[in-house]
Amino acid sequence: MATEGAEPNTPVRTTRRTFRVIEALKALDGATITEVAEHLDMPKSSVHNYLRTLEHDGFVVERDGRYAVGLRFLDLGSFARINRELYRVGKPEVDDLAADTGEIANLLVEEHGRGTIIYRQEGPDAVNVDSYLGQNTHLHTTALGKAVLAHLPRERVETIVDRHGLPARTENTITDRTELFGELDAIRETGHAVDEEERIRGLVCVALPILGDDGVKGAISVSGPACRLEDARRRAEIVERLRNAVNVIELNRTYA
Repeated sequence: MATEGAEPNTPVRTTRRTFRVIEALKALDGATITEVAEHLDMPKSSVHNYLRTLEHDGFVVERDGRYAVGLRFLDLGSFARINRELYRVGKPEVDDLAADTGEIANLLVEEHGRGTIIYRQEGPDAVNVDSYLGQNTHLHTTALGKAVLAHLPRERVETIVDRHGLPARTENTITDRTELFGELDAIRETGHAVDEEERIRGLVCVALPILGDDGVKGAISVSGPACRLEDARRRAEIVERLRNAVNVIELNRTYA
């Protein structure tokens, strides 16, 4: 059995470089050939060949000498999402959470040791934040991710931390392994996770795991400004609303 994150026995260098070029375009929010080459420390001629091939196949677009990730990836991502059972059964509950709380509601799954938001909805009072559908995040930086980590085997969590590290997003981000495992113990005791401005300053998130007979399937959350979610009564109301949503999702997953 392959170990998560293990180096393939015969890595295909061209494939790896292709995805590095795509990731560079994302990180740079579009770029020229020269900018990508400098970012990746690759020859401009090689970058040009990769980008022209990606453009020809519809994965990259070029405008006035600048290249950007194309919408063909949206087709692939949407296909991957629609085939996730958790998305199908969780979407209505996320919509209800956003409408009932007025805040942002999210649904996240873990894949390859990272968290991906597969659905989100904004309530009428939602604030504008750096969060979007399909966003890929470090699990330790969010309530959603910590809710998932708390219900994975410790060995798996150790492997994830070894692979991805514990980088800081704000001064509140947990960056110490011992502290993280203490937090995960507390999450299992209380049943919910809280992100106290650990990924975005000023934003608090409350999340619950979604469990199945074969382990944790994902997590669901409500996010809002600290000035609203720091209130104990308000937070307790959100936890209870999340519990109800999780109950419905887990039942629908079991008996659909």
